[in-house]
Amino acid sequence: MNYPFVYDTILWILSILIDFFFREVKTRGAFRVPRKGPIILVAAPHANQFVDPLILMLQLRREVNRRTSTLVAAKSHRQKIIGIFSRAFGAIPVERAQDLAKRGKGKIYVVPDGDQSEIHGIDTEFTNHRLGDTIILPNNSGSTHIASIESDTLIRVKREFREEAAVRMLHSPEGCTYKVAPEVNQATVFDKVRQRLVEGACIAIFPEGGSHDRPEMLPLKAGVAIMALETLSQNPDCGLQIVSCGMNYFHPHRFRSRAVLEFGSPLSIPEKDVQLYKDGKRREAIQNVLDMIYGSLLSVTVQTPDYETLMVIQACRRLYKPAHVQLSLPKVVDLNRKLITGYNHFKKDPRVIRLHDRILLYNRQLYRLGIRDHQVQGLRYSRLLILYKLVYSCCKLFLLALGALPGAILFSPVFIAAKRISVRKAEEALRGSSVKIQGRDILATWKLLVALGMTPILYSFYAMLCCYFIYSYKLIPHSSIFVYAIPIISSILFPMVTYAALRFGEVAVDIYKSIRPLFLALIPSKANAVYILQHEREELVAEVTDVINKLGPELFPDFDVHRLVPERQEHPSRYTRRLSSSVESDVDNLSQLHETEMNQEALIPSQGDVYLYSPYPHEMTSSSTDEETENHNKAYLIRKALRERMGLRMSQKNDSRDFTPDGVFSESDDQLSD
Repeated sequence: MNYPFVYDTILWILSILIDFFFREVKTRGAFRVPRKGPIILVAAPHANQFVDPLILMLQLRREVNRRTSTLVAAKSHRQKIIGIFSRAFGAIPVERAQDLAKRGKGKIYVVPDGDQSEIHGIDTEFTNHRLGDTIILPNNSGSTHIASIESDTLIRVKREFREEAAVRMLHSPEGCTYKVAPEVNQATVFDKVRQRLVEGACIAIFPEGGSHDRPEMLPLKAGVAIMALETLSQNPDCGLQIVSCGMNYFHPHRFRSRAVLEFGSPLSIPEKDVQLYKDGKRREAIQNVLDMIYGSLLSVTVQTPDYETLMVIQACRRLYKPAHVQLSLPKVVDLNRKLITGYNHFKKDPRVIRLHDRILLYNRQLYRLGIRDHQVQGLRYSRLLILYKLVYSCCKLFLLALGALPGAILFSPVFIAAKRISVRKAEEALRGSSVKIQGRDILATWKLLVALGMTPILYSFYAMLCCYFIYSYKLIPHSSIFVYAIPIISSILFPMVTYAALRFGEVAVDIYKSIRPLFLALIPSKANAVYILQHEREELVAEVTDVINKLGPELFPDFDVHRLVPERQEHPSRYTRRLSSSVESDVDNLSQLHETEMNQEALIPSQGDVYLYSPYPHEMTSSSTDEETENHNKAYLIRKALRERMGLRMSQKNDSRDFTPDGVFSESDDQLSD
């Protein structure tokens, strides 16, 4: 990184936009990322075009204190605004063949009953092309490389077109148009990446090759494997490691959505694959590395074959989770992943098929009534109480709307422009892509870019307008010194009003969503449907719990039916854990140490455990009396040892205070072990 100060400054400015657009961004497993040494970070799925690398760089800087370079498309690197930011972040431009594609002369077709690898031309000039160039059909229906050029009207390709749309176009009598993309030599890019890795840099790569809005990962490109193998073949002692990162979003294109970044364990490429690469067996070595990376990405991402399955899994997670338990975002992602793994493994089981159909029907009933799953159980009140809640919510919504109105009016030009421009850009990207579904991966990027460009101009205009009215109508005497402070005050005041409107608006939207279920509960014709839906949910909770508790142990050997999401030790070793200087942090360390020691021998719940709702709580098993006594004594010894260490440390740091080892904690042993 040539200019660390520029990197940190621009990243801090853009972090304001990220914190404004996303309600919450969490990381999971950041301790696995090495603090030093060369790293290739492979991130997927690439669901937000330019937002993904920005979030990744920001979270790595916050959590790991590492500056990260990324690979960016040379087409984007040549744009003015994107180019400025990518150069400031030290990004490496990569030329993509599809970005250099040009319209080919004439039309092409394939003889239906002939050799499908022979491409015939009408008024074409194939001799102007080169071997290795790529033939691209309209709407990205298919592509292949030129293997040989026989004449101006006949070429042979390496792989015949198998896509249905491509075959239909090529078999038409009049033929179809095409584009030709030149073969791109990426040796320069590989050399730049190798040089930075040898210097100990951290480079982030999105191996899918481009952004998309599909619920599953795209096939990985070979570039990331070539970069790693090329680096290790020339510098075997550089210590290169590969770390996977799952980019898990909750509605990535929506304003004030949430995101979770999960990092996997570092991977080292086996020496045998490096030797295969050196011996010329590159295809085998590259495939081995890609398989290793893909397997690591599967462990940190949520993959579903289609959108319907994703909705079923999320509904299943909500039904499996107790209503009174609030899971953190990383635990939600982890639970979704486990449920998807179980669904893919047992999807042909009759119990799973029946549960899948019932959950789909339950989701449709929620959609027809216009309510959400978490609102179903909240309607178990008398009509008088529901009426009171409805009136109270309406009054609160009215007051919050009044508080949010000024800021919403001030910022409305940005909202309108961002909405229209992002939709138009998404439509353009959708027309030029064969992997996008609706082009939603473009929306968040352009919303942020429009806000970044318009917001300073808009608030500067408001500041000048404010100064003009105050000066023209003499609201403040011209001789007063406060006249010169008006631009500064207005520049601070208007953003504060907008931010206050954002906070008011968030709460107001949540209240607005809760009004409809309350209103439906008061209507006699709809109240019966809500009542039936409540009973349907209770039955689904019991069925989901029963199916998961029966099938879970078959797939996960350490499955525990009494714990919803098992606590994980987020540190490599308890012996290397440093005691915090605050009492609250030390209590957390104590509970983690208690869990590490105790859960190996007995399933004794601790304060951090999350329990599964069960319709038959009396069937929960417990440890024997002797085991409980032994575990309690062991836990007491652990707590006593920690007290002595912490008490000694506190007494050394606070000589003026009278700290004793037994006076560090205010809670008793029983309270800490509950």
